[in-house]
Amino acid sequence: MTRPDRDDGEVKELVRRHWNGRAPTFDDERHHGVHTAAQRERWLSVLRGWTGERPRRALDVGCGTGVVSLLLAALGHDVTGVDFAPAMLERARAKAERADASVAFARGDAERLPVRDGAVDLIAARHLVWTLPDPEGAIREWRRVVEPGGRILLIEGFWDHDEPWDEYEEVHGDLPMYDGRPPGAMRDTLESCGLRSVEYEPLADPVLWGREPRHEYYRATGTVPE
Repeated sequence: MTRPDRDDGEVKELVRRHWNGRAPTFDDERHHGVHTAAQRERWLSVLRGWTGERPRRALDVGCGTGVVSLLLAALGHDVTGVDFAPAMLERARAKAERADASVAFARGDAERLPVRDGAVDLIAARHLVWTLPDPEGAIREWRRVVEPGGRILLIEGFWDHDEPWDEYEEVHGDLPMYDGRPPGAMRDTLESCGLRSVEYEPLADPVLWGREPRHEYYRATGTVPE
């Protein structure tokens, strides 16, 4: 895919504008928000299986309205959510307050996190890499802030969008993973970025998404070498 003559700052500003505009209705979609007790319990179950029982210092990158942040907090983890769309963060903070959940939220760029080296032992990111101008650079950045032996967890998919919409009409050519990636290709990407023990698993259970999944959803995890 040939990229237009546009710098990453311009691309990110258009992406930010897109997600700011979608913030008020983002959780309304069944596959984005958590709408039923069964859906919540299913997500808690699968996240518990990936994160383990002991409390972790977790960073939810591209946290949006805080869906994954609040689930991780409910499992007892010390969670910070980072996003660069202020309207999304506003929604996330309001949801955390209503849930009486102790989650910190901060504005930040997923490709240049305002976090010291080895600050956390878990990074989670859901449906984020397709929105980034430099997804491989972002994964290397996440590796920097995860302590040796910690884990990176991606909830991703392969969707092959029919047509770009809204601001993505202008910038989809600047986003290398715009259509997502098949799980095997994502595994190869994580390994090329220096992660070890990389594995993936389908997320095909309709309860997770509130409907029959329309795309190939999966989780991919890798460990930062010690």
